[in-house]
Formats: sequence, C-alpha cells, structure tokens
Amino acid sequence: MSDGRLPRRRRWIGWTVGLVLTLLLVAVGWVAIRGIGAVSDLQRVASGASQLKKAIAEGDLEGAAPVARSIASHAESAHALTSDPVWHAFGVLPWLGPNFRAVSEVAEIADDVAADALTPLLDVAADFDLASLGFAGGTIDLAPFAQIEKPLGTASAALTSAEQRARRIDAESTLPPLAEAVGELRSSVTEAATVVGSLHGASVLLPTMLGGEGPRDYVLAMQNNAELRSSGGIIGSIALLHVENGSISLQTQASSRDFPPLDEPLPVSESTTALFEDRPGRYLQNLTSIPDFSEAGPTIAARWIGRFGGTVDGVIAVDAVVAEHLLAATGDLAFGPFTATADTVTSILLSEIYATIPDPVVQDQVFAQAASGLFAAALTGGDPKKLIGALAESAGEGRIRIWSAHEDEQAVLAASALGGIIPEDGPAATFVGVLMNDTTGAKMDYYTRASIVTAVGTCDGAPTTRVEVTWTNTAPADAAASLPLYVTGGGAYGVPAGSVGTLIAVYGPDGATPSRIDRDGSEEGVQTAMLGDRSVVQHDVVLAPGESTTITVEFQGEGAGAEFTETLTTPLIEAAEMSHEELRCGS
Repeated sequence: MSDGRLPRRRRWIGWTVGLVLTLLLVAVGWVAIRGIGAVSDLQRVASGASQLKKAIAEGDLEGAAPVARSIASHAESAHALTSDPVWHAFGVLPWLGPNFRAVSEVAEIADDVAADALTPLLDVAADFDLASLGFAGGTIDLAPFAQIEKPLGTASAALTSAEQRARRIDAESTLPPLAEAVGELRSSVTEAATVVGSLHGASVLLPTMLGGEGPRDYVLAMQNNAELRSSGGIIGSIALLHVENGSISLQTQASSRDFPPLDEPLPVSESTTALFEDRPGRYLQNLTSIPDFSEAGPTIAARWIGRFGGTVDGVIAVDAVVAEHLLAATGDLAFGPFTATADTVTSILLSEIYATIPDPVVQDQVFAQAASGLFAAALTGGDPKKLIGALAESAGEGRIRIWSAHEDEQAVLAASALGGIIPEDGPAATFVGVLMNDTTGAKMDYYTRASIVTAVGTCDGAPTTRVEVTWTNTAPADAAASLPLYVTGGGAYGVPAGSVGTLIAVYGPDGATPSRIDRDGSEEGVQTAMLGDRSVVQHDVVLAPGESTTITVEFQGEGAGAEFTETLTTPLIEAAEMSHEELRCGS
C-alpha cells in the first residue's frame, strides 16, 4: 500500500523546482528594487549636471561644490546597484538583457566621469576663470595655463573615454525610454568632451601661440560665404596680426585685389588639382577651396610672404558669420554707411553692401572698416565670457580654422576641429562630407540652402553608406534684373544671371568606393578624385532661381555602413539641415 508520499525522486525534483522559482523571484525582486534605486540615482545625476553646468558658467564655485559632491554620490550609488552578479546575470537574458546592460553601462560611465573629470575641473575652476580664459582689456594672462594644463588633460581623457563607451552602448535593442536616455547621455558627454578638450587644447597652445615665448605674427584670412569655397568662402580681405605676451594687435590690412593671379601657380596636392585644377595655387580667392586646412594654411602664408615679405607663424581663417556671434557679445558696430547689429551684420556684409555700394574698390574699403572695427570691439569691448563663448560657438560650427607653422602646435591643432582637416575614421566615429565651391563668380550663395541626409546599413550583403544632398537656389524669380550685377555675375563665367553654379563634392568613408551615383534619379557625368583613402564624387550644378536638385551617392565596402557616421560640410550662411534616416536599399 502507498503511504501517500511522492517517490523520493519526484520529491527531489519538486524541491529543486521550488527552490529555483524562489531564487528567481528573489532575484527579480532584487534587480527590481536595485533598478528603481539606480534609475532614481541617475535621474538625480542628470538634474545635478544641469545645475552644475549653470553654476560653473556663472562662476558660482561655492554653489558648484555641493552639487558636484551630490552627483558623485548618486553616480557611485547607481554604479554599485547595477554591478553585482545578479544584475549581470540578467544582462545575458534575451530581449531583457540589453536593457540591464545599458543601465549598468550608463551608471558606470556616470560614476567614472564624476570621479575622474569633475574633481579636476572644479580644482581648475577654483583658481582660473574657464569661461573667460583670463581675457581682459585686450590681453590674455598666460601665466596660469601651465598650472591648469595637467588637470584639464586628466578631465579631457576621462570624458573622451566616456564618449567612446557611450557610443558603444547597444541602445537600439533597449526599450524606447531607455534608448532616449542613452541618446541624451551621448549628447551630454560629447558636448562635455568637446568643451573640455578645447579648453585643454587652449591650455597647451595659448602660452606659445600668443607670444609667451616670443612675439608671433599670424595671417588672418576673412572668408565671404556669399561666394562659397570648401572651408567657407573666398578670401575677401586679409590682415596680419601681431601677438606678444598675450596682447593682440592688428597690423597690415589688404584685400584680394592686392594679390594678382600668379603666372606660375604655387604647388598644391594631387587631390586639390583633381577637383579644382590649378586655380587654388594661382588665385588667393581660391585657396580656401583646398579641403584640408593643413594644406591651405601654409599656402595662404606663402602668398602673404610673397606679397609683403617677413615671416608668418600661422594662419587663421574665419568666415563672415563669426561677426554675427561676436556682435552678440560686443553690441552694435558702425562702419561705412551702416550700423550693424548681431541680427543684421550677416545680411549687410554678404548682401546689402553690394546694393548700397556698387564700386568694388569702395566695397573693399568698407569691408576693411568692418574688420578693423569688429577686431577693436572684440579686444576692448564686451563681456570676456561672452566673447570667448562667441568664439567657441563659431569654432563649433566650423567657422574658425587655424594652421601653425610650428610642428608641435600644428600636431595639437590637427587633432582638433580647429585644424580644419578631415578626421581619420576610427571606433568612435566614421566621417563623410560635402564640399561646396561656387562657379558663378559672384555673390549668389547668399541665396543657397542645403539639406544633407545620411543613412547606413547593408545592401546586397555589402556595408553601405548613403549621402543625399539637396541644393536649392532661393533667389527671387527676377534675380537677373533685380539684383546687382556684382551679385549675379552677369553671366561672365558661363552661369546665367540669377542662376547659381556650384561644384558639389561628396566624399565617403575611408576605403569605401561609390556604388551608386545619381542626380534627381538619373546618372550624369561627374568628377572623381581621392582625398587620402576617401573616394570623392563631384557634380557641376547650375540652378535657376527657385530650382532645387538632389544628389545621391552610395559608398560600399570597407569603412561603409558604420553605425556612428558623422557628416562634415562647408559652413554656409544658413547652416545645412543635417539628418539621419534608416537605409532603404534600392530607393
């Protein structure tokens, strides 16, 4: 007879299942409780980061210190809550796993940034005004830079590492709210890494570049975006700056008319010649067609020395939109018959001046007045913090490029956005780009607009990167008659008055090759070239008023299809609309 008990083996199985279920319930409860705590901590980290940014910007270091301590405490707590073996075990589960891993990675990054970047930054800020870089009365005090370079380097390295790790988080496999949070983390860390990296670069470069070890002379090339070139626009005016012990003064001023075309062009690279023939080496105005400023800079210096003699320690190129940012810091500026505000200066410099002053020689005189007035205002007027902020905003938009004749300084510049070179592709990002160069021979690019869409993925089994450029001429329908001859060009270079002629060059990732090239859905003849290991496809486009065209180039092979693909482009008067979309093969 049975005593009603289950066989021993069945009882053992039942106990085992029960124990596993109990442990599973305990584990779920464990990670749920810890997850709620971690999310709460991370929300406080995000809130504290906003408060800290505001406090440092306002110079409120007394208020910043407790906020930083709170951030560090909550970041450390979030990291601890999401780094135990149970949490990591849930990270290997299908579907749910990526969410657990993402929270853990976000917490770890926040903890590392708080520990390795915040502390040195606050130490620096306690002794040095990072917002103004010690700028006052037209002079930058160079003495403190030696003390702040090392802690800024530590913070910059920590933030750069955090940026790379944030990019590697698999956000696409997470729930939408978490994916959005990861995106915000990436943006915040990238912004911080860029700002602190720039500050560190400044601490390395400024003591010598601003004449701390002897006087320096720099050529300042001012670009006019109404006639586009790769790095912004033609060189309309040019000057020599003298710096010594942190003090800056404006010396010789000249215009492009002082530099007649050369009978024997200066040597330029094969890639530049393939895209633009020998025009950059022959004409000063075309030197900024050169895509790489490490090539353009020394060539601009050579033209200056050939005309005025002397030595040049470096070249700085700025475009007209920089004036807009500077006037927001310095206030209104009077020059010639104009009084410009931050809202009107771009329109005056790139459009109204041609309608008001038809004589090109007088135009050059007024441009020189504007340049010297703006320079004087930047050195002696306005809030130093706002001035540094205006320059930082301009640099972030790619509107300032610098080359140094001193190798150690140039190595630092080349690794930053200020160097104006095409960055190397790497684990952190892959780069593609679009260059615009005017062929109208006039100032019609005041009316041009661009939108650029990139998409990455796999098509026909091959990694693919697609770049789509839409280019539009917004000039009035009667532009040929209503706009000044100096603006339309009057057809002098084969482009009908009122139309816009543009060379649009699209380059792809390192090692990839074009697999599809079309304009408005049809194939047409194009120029091809190489920028290092990058393939370049260049269309020659002419658009009548109101017309628009779309150029599509797909690159396949090595380097293509990278998830983190960034797009670089010529700085326009109105910044190009940039977006990413899902890759649809065959579309």
